[in-house]
Amino acid sequence: MTDIILYAFGVMYTPGPVNAIGLNNGIQKQPRILGFFSGVAVAMFILFFSLALIGEQVMNESLLQGASVLGSLYILWLAYKIFSAPVGDDVHAQPRTLTFRDGLLMQLLNPKGITVALPVATVQFSNAGITGLLLFAWCIGLAVFAFGAPWAYCMFGRFMGKNINQTRYLIMINKLMALFLVIVAVSMGSSFFHP
Repeated sequence: MTDIILYAFGVMYTPGPVNAIGLNNGIQKQPRILGFFSGVAVAMFILFFSLALIGEQVMNESLLQGASVLGSLYILWLAYKIFSAPVGDDVHAQPRTLTFRDGLLMQLLNPKGITVALPVATVQFSNAGITGLLLFAWCIGLAVFAFGAPWAYCMFGRFMGKNINQTRYLIMINKLMALFLVIVAVSMGSSFFHP
């Protein structure tokens, strides 16, 4: 179960469009952003829960093993992309006040959100035996975790303000998140080969 938390943390808390918006709103000290973060959390709950329900009906042992290997390879690719990503000044664009609906739609359509939910819901939940009410509880917990990602970037932007202009901080964060993803990918991919 630690793999689920590490993977979710590694993907949710790396820079991406939703987190960049949170960071930008923090730097700009924009008010009324909690609705946007709540929309992100609800979208992630919808993704986790719906994919987990579909996964329970469709997945069998051979599909699970194949999805685990493919998911691990994808996570390694994502870790490489995050590790080598250039850090630009896009986070400094002038924000507008964002709503719950903005957060919900943005996260439902965000490939990064789907990237988080798909392997967790179809591979990691099944591998850990998470079903029924426990599945519902995990989806709520991960949705709260998803709320925390853009909120943390917003708080970081608010309190660190001028220092965030130094790209070395964002580069260090990218490297650390990429390392977390590599650890999870190796663990997830090897779980079927070491009983």
